[in-house]
Amino acid sequence: MPGTNLTRAEAEARASIVAVDTYTVDLDLTTSDTTFRSTTTVRFSSTVGESTFIDLIAPSVLEITLNGQSLDPATHFADSRITLPNLQADNELTVVADCAYMNTGEGLHRFVDPEDGEVYLYSQFEVADTRRVYAVFEQPDLKASFLFTVTAPAHWHVLSNSPSTTSPAEGEVTIAGTARPVARWEFSPTTRIPCYVTAIVAGPYHEVPGTITSRKGEISANVYCRKALAQYLDADVILADTQAGFTFYEEKFETEYPFEKYDQIFVPEFNAGAMENAGCVTFLEDYVFRSKTAQARIERRTVTVLHELAHMWFGDLVTMKWWNDLWLNESFAEFASTLATAEVTRYRNSWVTFNALEKSWAYRQDQLPSTHPIMADIRDLEDVEVNFDGITYAKGASVLRQLVAWVGQDQFFAGVAEYMRKHHHANATLADLLAELEKASGRDLSRWSDVWLQKAGVTTLRPEIETDDAGVMTSFAVRQEVPEEWPTLRPHRLRIGGYDVAVSDEGAEVLRRVIDVEVDIDGELTAIPELVGRPRPALILVNDGDLAYAKVRLDEASLATAVEHVSKFTDPLARSMVLAAAWDMTRDAEMPARQYVDLVLRNVGAETESTTVMVLLRQLATTLSLYVHPTLADHAQTEAASQVWTLALAAEAGSDSQLQFVRAFAGLANTEAQFDTVQALLDGKLQVDGIEVDTDLAWDLLIALVAGGRAADLAIELQLSKDATASGQRRAAHARAAIATPEAKRAAFDALVNAETDLPNALQYETIAGFMHAHDHTLLEPFVGEYFGALRRLYETKTNEIAANLIEGLYPVALAGRVPDLQDSAFGWLEANADAHDALKRLVVEGKDGVRRALKAQAADLAYDA
Repeated sequence: MPGTNLTRAEAEARASIVAVDTYTVDLDLTTSDTTFRSTTTVRFSSTVGESTFIDLIAPSVLEITLNGQSLDPATHFADSRITLPNLQADNELTVVADCAYMNTGEGLHRFVDPEDGEVYLYSQFEVADTRRVYAVFEQPDLKASFLFTVTAPAHWHVLSNSPSTTSPAEGEVTIAGTARPVARWEFSPTTRIPCYVTAIVAGPYHEVPGTITSRKGEISANVYCRKALAQYLDADVILADTQAGFTFYEEKFETEYPFEKYDQIFVPEFNAGAMENAGCVTFLEDYVFRSKTAQARIERRTVTVLHELAHMWFGDLVTMKWWNDLWLNESFAEFASTLATAEVTRYRNSWVTFNALEKSWAYRQDQLPSTHPIMADIRDLEDVEVNFDGITYAKGASVLRQLVAWVGQDQFFAGVAEYMRKHHHANATLADLLAELEKASGRDLSRWSDVWLQKAGVTTLRPEIETDDAGVMTSFAVRQEVPEEWPTLRPHRLRIGGYDVAVSDEGAEVLRRVIDVEVDIDGELTAIPELVGRPRPALILVNDGDLAYAKVRLDEASLATAVEHVSKFTDPLARSMVLAAAWDMTRDAEMPARQYVDLVLRNVGAETESTTVMVLLRQLATTLSLYVHPTLADHAQTEAASQVWTLALAAEAGSDSQLQFVRAFAGLANTEAQFDTVQALLDGKLQVDGIEVDTDLAWDLLIALVAGGRAADLAIELQLSKDATASGQRRAAHARAAIATPEAKRAAFDALVNAETDLPNALQYETIAGFMHAHDHTLLEPFVGEYFGALRRLYETKTNEIAANLIEGLYPVALAGRVPDLQDSAFGWLEANADAHDALKRLVVEGKDGVRRALKAQAADLAYDA
């Protein structure tokens, strides 16, 4: 049940008459395997005589009592709302309901571990799924104090936002065929927090006790995961990152940590990377690494740990009034966590990672027809769901970094600290923050806010250079190009770098910076007189240092230098910037796709940054599958796979890059000879020094063979027998859906789209990935019509998370250039469904634009051969 779509107007109206004091929430998690008993008592004040509603999604509401009067659930509960008539100045409401466990990663998610039958629960409430667990005024500006009590099996850990005491309770509960005693947890009242960061986590989680030193003293900071993952949990590393973050943030925000404890729990089947529940943060359990993994993923976990910690102040202590300021929550946490990672952890090149990963996400999102201002117009909850995107996170963080460079980092954090002091435990808006930043910096931020936060689109900065016969620059200017839909010229403070090929003291060829000027760009064309009269370097990089948010272009001479020599940069950020510019030129059909493939293959072997390697290999795969013309794609992929295998053999044994190259080779393998190599690796007949075929790599190799038609059900079941875990079940779901037969694709599609019972969210995600994993694209063609025919049903009957995953994940972008009428299907659907919610139409428009971009790039690639 998706739940009624709360509008901003309704939320504003309710907040104008209601102020909430406390919630007392009693949950009994022993009543059944499908539902749990939820008893909520809310104390709130109201304008006398007014009526309103409280939110609840539940299969059954048993009792509603308002100010001592019983209300009939049949009359007062409908469509996820309980009507509350004739309110008094002070009110007490009690609601007793049976609420449903979820398997979608929303509300109270229930997971049964296949290894031992134990049950693990965790809550996920953002944006509006608190109402799946207890009756609540589901909006961020109605903050309150929460007091939870929970009845659960006595051998469990039960966690919430505050500390608890435990006592025995009557009764037993049967789990995995064994009767277990029951206990009761009573949690101390919380400070005033928004409902979406309350939390309940329960189950026989493995606990690693820990502490953190805060300005307020030593606080409990335990780390948890499922028992099956206990041997892999590097809690010491996680706690070290957390301590570094505590010290950094308390100093920068001039405010001590606002809660009583700080638990971090790695939970199964989580939809996002993490969630900032106050004092009780949940993480995707894939961050507990059971096999050797790329350093990029370990670094990403550090950033994620620090991102959620930043939210304890920015989001949980001071909270947005409505979801139009969601960007400020997420952008601030993204900026602050990257800064903290770079300054107080071992990942000192975190801004290189930010450029390669986050900014590429932002630029991609900002070029879609559905792009929106950073400060989006959020009319209702469905608008919020589709705005957890690259604009809200990565563009916002990029723009904040630029703001910090403009006003000064010390002044920026002085303003943030004052913002915390004035609005702690309350709600605030962007205007409140800007007011403090203006006071601290002495700058007027009104124009900055207008062009950066309230206008969408990304500008392109292109150097225009003239030289004389001697190679001396006679003119230099930067042209700012704007998208037609969002023609906003913005000011940019940035550096221009010039690089020449030179020989280092060690005798190696390097790209050395010979020009470094800091300039202000404003308007359509900005002359740079500082560069006139200087010899033209081999490569010119606009936005060297990556302070500005803008796409940059390489002129023809610089691009030629990049293709030959980009690996020779000694500065990894400059290298990442050039590679990002080339990638964007490829997506915009300004650089032929096979030229980009050549650029990557020539240079990725020398790349030192794990995240840059990971991103380049992902972009290589995307280029080969989408942007190389279909008539040339098979040959290009075969050649690329061969070169990546050569890189794997040449890489340092046991190195991060070697592992990434082996995995990439398996994904690109495209011929019988290449599949023979994959098979030999999996069987152990081919040994590569430094490569251990551990559990996860074995699945990678097997899935490559399955998608290539070289393995099927029997091999999958054999591998699953060796990895009979929750992770193994997920990988097996991917593999089954990747089997290269019409029957397997039909079974996967029906399980996703047409089955009466939904797959759990994690299995759904893997099944989508496996279904779309096809070398023979004719296997996917029969499903195009069915996909478009099912869109309305999927969107209107599934929860937000499940519907979005299906609609985005199954969009047939992979068939661009292979199915002639693919765009006609999208245009036809949009015309016939003009009355659909804008959030659904946005997903279709984004998929259609992905096809448009692929077709344009394919045409440019074909012309490259002419």
